[in-house]
Amino acid sequence: MHRIAIVDPNEASRESLRTMLLGVDFVWLEAECARYEYFFDVIQQSSPDLVVVSLDGDKPKALGMVGQLASEYPGMPILTVSSDSQALLQSLSRGAKHFLTSPVTLEDLVGALRRSLHDLPATTSERAGVTAPSVPKQAAQIISVLGSRGGVGCTGIAVNLAASLASWQENAVALIDLDLAMGDADIAVELPGNDNISMGDLARNIERLDMNYLKRALVKHPDTGMSILRHPLEIHEISGIHEGHVERILNLLKISYSHLILDLSKALLPTDLMALRMSNLVLLVAQLELSSLRNVVRLIHSLSMEGDMGDRIRVVVNRAGSESGDDGITVKKAEEVIGKPIFWQVPNDSKPMLGSRVAGQPLIKFAPKSRAHQSLLGLAQAITGKTPVAEAAAKKRGWFGG
Repeated sequence: MHRIAIVDPNEASRESLRTMLLGVDFVWLEAECARYEYFFDVIQQSSPDLVVVSLDGDKPKALGMVGQLASEYPGMPILTVSSDSQALLQSLSRGAKHFLTSPVTLEDLVGALRRSLHDLPATTSERAGVTAPSVPKQAAQIISVLGSRGGVGCTGIAVNLAASLASWQENAVALIDLDLAMGDADIAVELPGNDNISMGDLARNIERLDMNYLKRALVKHPDTGMSILRHPLEIHEISGIHEGHVERILNLLKISYSHLILDLSKALLPTDLMALRMSNLVLLVAQLELSSLRNVVRLIHSLSMEGDMGDRIRVVVNRAGSESGDDGITVKKAEEVIGKPIFWQVPNDSKPMLGSRVAGQPLIKFAPKSRAHQSLLGLAQAITGKTPVAEAAAKKRGWFGG
C-alpha cells in the first residue's frame, strides 16, 4: 500500500477526491492540503510515495509548484488534475508524470494511480530526498480471537498475546477491541488518559480517516509498548459502525504494525465477520466442557463455508485442568468431537490471571513467571514462527506433565 498526499484549494473537489481515494484498497491518504504554499511542509511531514495536485485553484501558482516539486523530488510521481487540457499539458512539461481530466471518475483515478505507481522506483524515498517513517516490510499478521461462548477468557488471551508479541523489539503490535457492546480490553489493561478517540469516533469520521488521525486513536500502553484501539464508549454508537469501517481501519493499520490482535464479540456481527475474513489466523477459544465444544463444532462448520477460513482456525483450550470448568472431557475426546486437533492449551492459573486483571497489567508485567504467561508466550512464538510448533508443543506438554 502506498502513501498519497493531495493538494486542492477547492473544498468540494478535494472532498470528492478524498472520498474516492478512501475506496482504493492499494493506497491510503496520508495527508491533504488546501494551500499550494503549504504543500512542501506537508510533504516533508508525511513522506508520500505519490502526490496529486489539482491545478484549478490557481493555475500559475500550481504549475510553478509542480515544477519545483519535480526538481526537488525527482523520484516522486506527480499526478495532476484539471478541467483545463492546456494546463494539464503544461504540467507534463513541468515534470508531472500523469494527469486526469475533471470531473474525475473512480475508474479513471484507479487507472492513473496504477500507472503512476508502476513508475515508482524501489528507492523512491531515498531518490526523492524524503525520509520515510518506519513501516514493517510486510503487512501485519492479523489474528482474531473468537470465543466459543461468553466467559471462556478471550479478552485475557487477546491482551496477553498482544503484550507477549510486543515484548519483542522487532514487533509493532496493536490490539483492537471489536467487542463493540461489551468490550473491556481497556479495563484488562489500564491505559493512560480517558479522552482518547474510540472506534465510534473513527466510524463517524471515516471519510476523513487517514493514518495521522488513526494513530491518534490508538493508546500506547507505556509498560508493554502495545497500542490499543478502544471499543465505542457509548452503546448507542454501535449502530453507526459497519463492516466497511472495520475493513478500512484494518487496511490502514496493517501497513504500520507487524501484528494486529482482534478481540471479537460472541455475536458474529457483520463487523466480526469482516474481521475474520481479513485475518491470517483465527484463535477459537474453548473450554473442555460440553456447551463450549458444541459451539466450536458449529463455528468451525459455519466459518468453513467462508472460503478457506476453516483452514485458518486454531482451537485454543483455555483454563485447562480446571475442575470447575471441565466436564471430564479429555483433550483426545475433544479432538474427536470437533474433528480438529487442539492447537494450544492454556493452563488454569486463576490467581495470577485475576490479579493481573485487577491490577490492570498484563501477565508479562504482573506475573511473568506464572504458568499462564509462559503458556501464552509459547503460543505467541508458535503462531509467529519464532519457535517451531513442534518445539512449542513439546513445551506445552511439559507444562502439563506430559
